[in-house]
Amino acid sequence: MIARELCRRCSPATYQKNHLEDNRNYAKLLKETMDGVSAGGINVILTPGRYNAAYFEHSYLAEQTGAKLVNGSELKVSGDCLYYEDYSGRKEKVGAVYRRISDEYLDPLNFNPESLIGIPHIFDVYRKGNVALLNAPGNGAADDKGIYYFVPKMIRYYLDQEPILQNAPTCLPFYEKDKQFVLEHFDRLVLKDVAEAGGYGVVFADRMTAEEKERFLALLEREPRRFIAQEVIDFEDLDIMEKGEPVPRKADLRAFVLSGKETKVWKSGLTRFSRNPDSFIVNSSQGGGFKDTWVLSQ
Repeated sequence: MIARELCRRCSPATYQKNHLEDNRNYAKLLKETMDGVSAGGINVILTPGRYNAAYFEHSYLAEQTGAKLVNGSELKVSGDCLYYEDYSGRKEKVGAVYRRISDEYLDPLNFNPESLIGIPHIFDVYRKGNVALLNAPGNGAADDKGIYYFVPKMIRYYLDQEPILQNAPTCLPFYEKDKQFVLEHFDRLVLKDVAEAGGYGVVFADRMTAEEKERFLALLEREPRRFIAQEVIDFEDLDIMEKGEPVPRKADLRAFVLSGKETKVWKSGLTRFSRNPDSFIVNSSQGGGFKDTWVLSQ
């Protein structure tokens, strides 16, 4: 959203001469989604607090959507409903919570009892249908890299269709046949820890020392469900500016899909790139950058 605004300021002619879809409506789509699933009450964005790396994003989305930016101490369960309580003690019923904290920290009475950033009993209110949680608890199961292996199978099973987009060739060493393939072709694969995120836990076999390979293969034998293995895909290069010169860097696209009364795909996305010329890791947590994403009109 910010990249689009900056690009418009820097080069307004680009948008006058080209037929580009306007992608400045993400906040509107998010608000419509929250309103569509609300159980009645105000919308809030639940943040872990200002020390979180994405706090600026949380506050920016709250400002753009008109939702209240809150932390766990400002939300209280009373009876079977959730309330926002401001500094003066005034309460408002909450209908939808866009949560930016992990499942395990959401409710110390239902999940991790040591959580200091969650709201006691919020999950009980959710189970009774008296508040909407975005994303729904348990949604992270789909973020497990191990699930990626099954996506083509799920499309065939549930939709009785062939996938339109192909997966990167993927093995799940949990299965003996796949494990044998990984062991036989190890040096040409990239291994990913399914419990990690943000570009962490990704290792390229051809860059390991002999000692590192020996340790990793021993770990793979002990915990085969922990990893997926993929063939290295030489994905897209995009030019970025570095020291005043355009240079190619690896880039990928993350789509944004909002499911409320309807499911909508934002006509943009997050285009991330690596700043390291030798790296395939584009995550911002690994020093990656981002670009405005242009979708051409029909």
